[in-house]
Amino acid sequence: MTKGVHFIYITIFAAITLFVFITLANNGISYYRVNLEERFYHPDHSRLKSSGSLGHTLGVTGSLCILVGVGTYMVRKRNRPLARLGQLKYWLEFHIFLCVLGTLLVVYHSAFKAGGVAAVSFWSMITVFASGIAGRVIYLRIPRTQQGRELDLKEVRDMRGDLMTMIRDQYNLEEAGIRFITVSVENRPVYSSGNWFMSNLKRRSGERDALKTIRGFLKEKELSRSESSRIMTLVRNDFRLGRTIERLESLKNLFRYWHVFHLPFALLMLIFMIFHVIVTVALGYRWIL
Repeated sequence: MTKGVHFIYITIFAAITLFVFITLANNGISYYRVNLEERFYHPDHSRLKSSGSLGHTLGVTGSLCILVGVGTYMVRKRNRPLARLGQLKYWLEFHIFLCVLGTLLVVYHSAFKAGGVAAVSFWSMITVFASGIAGRVIYLRIPRTQQGRELDLKEVRDMRGDLMTMIRDQYNLEEAGIRFITVSVENRPVYSSGNWFMSNLKRRSGERDALKTIRGFLKEKELSRSESSRIMTLVRNDFRLGRTIERLESLKNLFRYWHVFHLPFALLMLIFMIFHVIVTVALGYRWIL
């Protein structure tokens, strides 16, 4: 999948989700703003309540979206022969889309209220949704191959290469200039295991100062604007990969802990969702459509 096709792929998912959200919100805003005790008298109550024609349909459709999103991603992730059906990261994005859309539909199905067994499933779903967002943030911070496989520390170090060698080989810069850039890069503050937040702020500030110093130095040299821009890009990439190397193991450990938290709530959500459906059917409710 090319970058352009991937952009369209993501845009379609975002547009569908936004369209559904705006449509449902606009359709029922007057009903959802009414107090629970007064909703019975609202003209849309029979349609928008959890067991109503639209409310029930939203619940069934949302549950199916979540089940399909979870099921297809788990099958693709655990079956290598299915790798020819597309890269894992695209399946992850499809999984996220269906689960976000399903969560949105179920929230409107509940009419912003939940009780009994449904409440356990509902709040488990919200917890899974929130933790999924956190997991996605962590996932994006871990360097991966095009196929979605995590890179190990050696592979990231190999990607970094030797910044000064690349500058020396590709640009007309004297040895004194190479040494100046080397000193500016190496003298920036680095990450320490103490106060991560403060040391990270210090490092970012040091990198900005180093970039400013190098940019000013390059302006004094007889280099074209494009050459200076490419050298600055190399320096920024070196900083970025340096940060990645230093936090890689911490991110991977954090991602493993996230799985320990995310998966139990996902299973709890599915178990109580199925139980909720069984109880609903036993009480005589059927999908109206």
